Amino acid sequence: MAEKHSTELSESEQLVLLKEQLARAQRMTALGELLGTTTHEYNNVLMTVLNYAKMGIRHKDEVTRDKAFEKILAAGERAAKITNSILGLARNRSGDFEPTDLAKLVDDALVLLERELRKYRIAIETHLESAPPAKANPNQIQQVLLNLLINARQAMPNGGQVVIRVGLDQASGMVELTVRDNGPGIAEDKLPRIFDPYYSTKKGPDETGKGGTGVGLSACRDIMESHQGKILVASTVGKGTAFTLRLPVAQNISVAGTPTVALGMPTGHALPRSDR
Repeated sequence: MAEKHSTELSESEQLVLLKEQLARAQRMTALGELLGTTTHEYNNVLMTVLNYAKMGIRHKDEVTRDKAFEKILAAGERAAKITNSILGLARNRSGDFEPTDLAKLVDDALVLLERELRKYRIAIETHLESAPPAKANPNQIQQVLLNLLINARQAMPNGGQVVIRVGLDQASGMVELTVRDNGPGIAEDKLPRIFDPYYSTKKGPDETGKGGTGVGLSACRDIMESHQGKILVASTVGKGTAFTLRLPVAQNISVAGTPTVALGMPTGHALPRSDR
């Protein structure tokens, strides 16, 4: 009799499968949330196009029509930028790695979250220094970045500032992306647990339906580990929190000769760093 082969998965294989399913569900949830946000922005763009088209039809003088065409063109370009950002997030669902421009990911993320950040009075400051492409899955790193930006926004319900910096960390030879807010910070006793699954410092989802499940930062850590990278957190109560992503430089791209990049914040205090 032929030997009978078991089709049952081992516990370790089941765990891997469940993690993959959870990661896919989280990506779809993030995409769904952003589609809900950008739908409102699209409506604003559409209203701009319609109103200026009506104005151009009503007024026959050249000056008014030129102004209407300029506004319609600007709105169309804005719509195209939103579309390209969403498509960039939606494609590359595989686990493939490729040379990735982190500054481009920052630009796309800010397009997708512009309306939300503006609504909650969050000022954005960017320092996108010259840096080599990172070896990464763009979709997955975009998911991490969006999570960090939403967390920063939620930490400052009355408004605040987020500083985003991209550059090359000379000490490690890795590409570095930092998201720093000037919110209330994280208590020292809670800081070591923030990457634990299902642990959250939030009371629950906010009015936008985001946050509070305790899976966001845990998923971010898993993604960074799968990239052979690091996610670091630094926080001081009353001063703010900074999350830093470090990713390997894409293969076949030399780091030598890359100009030294000062990655320290232009102002502020040194924060204790945890590297779970």
